[in-house]
Amino acid sequence: MGQHLYQSSEKAQQLFEQANEILGFRITDFMFGGTEEDLRQTNVTQPAIFLHSVILALTHEAFHPDMVAGHSLGEFSALTAARSLSFEDGLRLVAQRAQAMQKACEAQASTMAAVLGLEDALVETITAQVQGVVVPANYNCPGQLVISGTEEAIDQAIEQLKAAGAKRAVKLAVGGAFHSPLMEPARAELAAAIEQTHFEAPQAPIYQNFTAEPAREVEKIKANLMAQLTGPVRWTQTVQALWRDGAQEFIEVGPGQVLQGLVKKVDRKLNAYSLA
Repeated sequence: MGQHLYQSSEKAQQLFEQANEILGFRITDFMFGGTEEDLRQTNVTQPAIFLHSVILALTHEAFHPDMVAGHSLGEFSALTAARSLSFEDGLRLVAQRAQAMQKACEAQASTMAAVLGLEDALVETITAQVQGVVVPANYNCPGQLVISGTEEAIDQAIEQLKAAGAKRAVKLAVGGAFHSPLMEPARAELAAAIEQTHFEAPQAPIYQNFTAEPAREVEKIKANLMAQLTGPVRWTQTVQALWRDGAQEFIEVGPGQVLQGLVKKVDRKLNAYSLA
């Protein structure tokens, strides 16, 4: 993961080595030669994805976005790529976010589940009726919504969603209930770190997960980042807002092709591809 990028330019290599120093361990060893299990560790996963995305953006001459957005963790990558956060501060915030989320996950048994084939409104209605904590977490595309909550509440929701006609309702291999009220301890910890970090107005407006609307004002950006940990990722609505505001091409920057796939599922007319 990211090894070709490391080898592609001196600037990329310098940024990766700087990241190793900031994190206090050689994350490049995990990225370039680690096992899948290694990469699934929260303190590795989040910084690794951030580094791959941001270093690609900062070293690619074609990266000149008119607007930016990121899915969950990707919001920090987008802000760093748009020069709202410095590389160092962006990475430190991501590392603190990962650690805070890991602690919140360990405090209570919780998980997430993907729900396919139901209208968002029906999923919202069913989860609201389940006892315990279970909420919509990721509005990925029409017909694909991820829910988040306690193990027991997720199990109940899965049964009811299947009975309501979901094509699939299956638990995900994640460490906890991200983007739910169970992340409140992590939100409070991240909020303190955000308040101590310097932000600039981004070079392009960022469409944030919590509102799915553009922001350029620093205080609004910070508030939305804090709310993101316990609120849903409104990706469907974000893509629709980008299209509404004139986006013609959606360029995924980072590992994999998941987001461009989601973009096309929001509307097949949209042109989406990767920055290579």
